[in-house]
Amino acid sequence: MTFLSAYVAFFGEYRYTQMEKPESGDYRDVSDLLPWDRPVVGRYSESADRAGKWAAVLGVAPLALVGYSYGVGDASGRDAAGFSLMFVQALALQSGINLMTRSLEFWPRPYIYAEDGAGLRKAKSARAEAYGSFFSGHASAAFTVAVFTGEWFSEFYPQSPYRGAVWAMALSAAGLEGVLRVAAGKHFWTDVVAGALVGTGVSLAVIQVHKRHSDRLSFWAGPGTVGLTVQM
Repeated sequence: MTFLSAYVAFFGEYRYTQMEKPESGDYRDVSDLLPWDRPVVGRYSESADRAGKWAAVLGVAPLALVGYSYGVGDASGRDAAGFSLMFVQALALQSGINLMTRSLEFWPRPYIYAEDGAGLRKAKSARAEAYGSFFSGHASAAFTVAVFTGEWFSEFYPQSPYRGAVWAMALSAAGLEGVLRVAAGKHFWTDVVAGALVGTGVSLAVIQVHKRHSDRLSFWAGPGTVGLTVQM
């Protein structure tokens, strides 16, 4: 899983660096966009963009929670290391998938369509990456963080009355990040929803793969002997 995650991440980064800025107007017309995305066309807000970037600090939430659990003795070092590895794998996978998809340049960011004001100035200085808006990497990463935060808390504090609240706060924070990306004119609603689904799906898949691997491998020990059991 680690090799796969690294490969996807590096390949996605490579594809991202190969993006080329299209000729003026040589991209999807507004009428070709999905109906619920058209109201966002031309939008740009520097303050919302800044707020979204500040919200990215919440990305350390799962690792902070792991550190707390380890620090108070609720989780072992092996638990903390394993979970942290899964989190990094999921982040790398979703990032690689995101960059590969964006490199296909399905449609540009909303502000590229701006005809005046700050949006137009931003569009004139836009790099090639701005022409691949689908799908939102921020939303994908945010929901990856949300899922891992909720999963860790549920796994190590299954009897806690705060489980629902932790999940609700984590998912709400991820949703807010998506809304800020739309408000900033960096993404359409379709980009954000797709990013949320990819981030959630990749996270659950990575967790499930590790759970199955853990179930099939078990160590045992007896007087004067140790062994490894593998379930086929």
